[in-house]
Amino acid sequence: MNIADARKILGLGPAEDPRPYLTEFKGAREHIASMVRSARSEALADHYQKGLIEFDQALAAVQEHLESIGVAAPPLPPRQTDPPVAALAPVVVDCGPEEEPAASVPGRGLSYFAWFLIFLTGAAGGGWIYLKNEQAIEERRLIRLAFLERQGAAFLENRRWQDAAAAFAEIETLSPGSELARRGQRSIEAGITEEHTQFIGYWNGQAIAELESGRLDEATASVRQVLDRFPGEKEATEILAAIAAARSSQARAVALAAAREALDRKDWELAAARARELLATSSSDADASSILADAVAAMEKSKADRAKAAELFKMAAARDHGQFDQQALDWLREARSLAPADAEIAALLEKLASYTRTLRVPGDFNTPAEALAAAQDGDRIVLGAAVWKGPLSINAGVEIQGAGFAETRVECPPESGSVITIGPDARGARASGVTFRHESFAVGTERYSVATVRGGTVSFVDCRFVEASGHGLAVIEGGQASVSRSRFADNGWNGIAAIGPGSTLEVRDSECLNNFEHGIESWDGAAVILTNNRCEANSRNGIHADNGLASATIEGNQLVANREFGLVLASAGSGRVSGNTARANLLGGLVIRTAAANLPVVSNQAVSNEGPGLVLERGLPADSYSANSVSRNSGRQILSAADLSTPSEPETPAPDVPAPAVSEP
Repeated sequence: MNIADARKILGLGPAEDPRPYLTEFKGAREHIASMVRSARSEALADHYQKGLIEFDQALAAVQEHLESIGVAAPPLPPRQTDPPVAALAPVVVDCGPEEEPAASVPGRGLSYFAWFLIFLTGAAGGGWIYLKNEQAIEERRLIRLAFLERQGAAFLENRRWQDAAAAFAEIETLSPGSELARRGQRSIEAGITEEHTQFIGYWNGQAIAELESGRLDEATASVRQVLDRFPGEKEATEILAAIAAARSSQARAVALAAAREALDRKDWELAAARARELLATSSSDADASSILADAVAAMEKSKADRAKAAELFKMAAARDHGQFDQQALDWLREARSLAPADAEIAALLEKLASYTRTLRVPGDFNTPAEALAAAQDGDRIVLGAAVWKGPLSINAGVEIQGAGFAETRVECPPESGSVITIGPDARGARASGVTFRHESFAVGTERYSVATVRGGTVSFVDCRFVEASGHGLAVIEGGQASVSRSRFADNGWNGIAAIGPGSTLEVRDSECLNNFEHGIESWDGAAVILTNNRCEANSRNGIHADNGLASATIEGNQLVANREFGLVLASAGSGRVSGNTARANLLGGLVIRTAAANLPVVSNQAVSNEGPGLVLERGLPADSYSANSVSRNSGRQILSAADLSTPSEPETPAPDVPAPAVSEP
């Protein structure tokens, strides 16, 4: 660069001495260098860098010129070619008005330098005004970034994900590659994921709670909240499938209940139809198959019973000569038991029974007790449809005939004793069409049975024994009881108990339901004949037979859903156990102890119990019981060599308060 151009760049006159301005040149150079560092764009930095190079070249040319003419001058300031980067803020250059150069006036070089800066910045487009605009733009950008950062944080806190995303997207636009924008986006994604997880967890939890409570419509509505937003969500899909299964199970339970209710009403055809509907949906439904089998068997039995009843009716009618005939009366009573809906049999029975003395309550007497006090062997006491007060004592061979168990009820407080007691002098007593119950439940040692047979003989037909403080019916002291088509339900101990040597109990076509101990229990030398009964949902075993040397004939009984076993055969001297079904009992199906080893146990079924199907005490060979069907039980199908020993024998109860024996295992 020639000296003339150098002087112009530095703002020096043609003959002006540069030495007084060397310090000023140093400051000017540093100012230009800061402009390079603070330039907003690469293009602008390049422009300023070119100006800085020209300035350095001018200084170098002036120094060379001074050296060439032999003028001593202090060294120029060192060049700072790698200055620290300044903050991104424009440098304000304060330029004064243009002045003409004057060689003799100090500071004139600065005005020329100012013109150089104006030229330098102007060449970039706008000069000082440009720099001021750039500074304002940068300030507005920084202010906007700060606002967007606060706004994005607020949107995140309030879970306004869409608004937050827009805020951080604008930050990315204003500051490409911004860490703040990246952090904001990650926070949005994490927040949305957390919100989705909470939403799914809440509604799936609600659905599970509703499902477990059996509120299936509510459960469906809850799980739909999830699936509508997140189709195919795994847990919700599984819950929906479980709801569908529960609906099917619920519908099945309703259908089974209807079928069993039809069985209870002895509407065999309807029960069979309901069972067939279930089997059409699921051919392997064990409960429906059992109900169908019961209904079909009952229809066949009913047909046979009607045929037998017709034969007995014909025989009794032939002996009707207008006077009392015990044989004809017994035939008709049996015929009535076999065909209770046959109006012709009922009419002839009423006619033949009228040949005996009939005592009517009300009418002839105000209370049953008054009629019994006046009754003799062979008399008939007819009770009207009402609730009558006990206790009643039967000490003669009389018949008590109610208007039906739903219309005629006899009851008394539990502390007053049994509602009806059959004494030892009652030979051939009979009761039909009556419900016997205690008025409340008494807690204590003296918990009387609703009905007690103490040494006499009695037949109960179409009766109910319910809500006893103790047993529904207790047969003791050598008493003999025959029961048919009756129900023993919700009693405080066993449904029926037979106790002691010489006591005999025969139960046919009856039900023992929801009793606090066993459905039917016999022990201490009592004998039993139990045929075609249903023992269901009792708190212990369906049937517990511990007869000692007495006989036990147990055939064709349904032992269902009891809390312990269907049947426990603890001891018996003779008899037979066949054709019984133990199903859905909690601890298992059938239990056989060695003291009952002499009894043939054949053709029984143990199916779908929660424990073993067949439990055999140690010493009983499993091969001896192979003629029984054992399947689909949750425990072992056959548990052999079981240790069923007990630490002590149960105490013998007092006669009026027979206590339940302890069952094994």
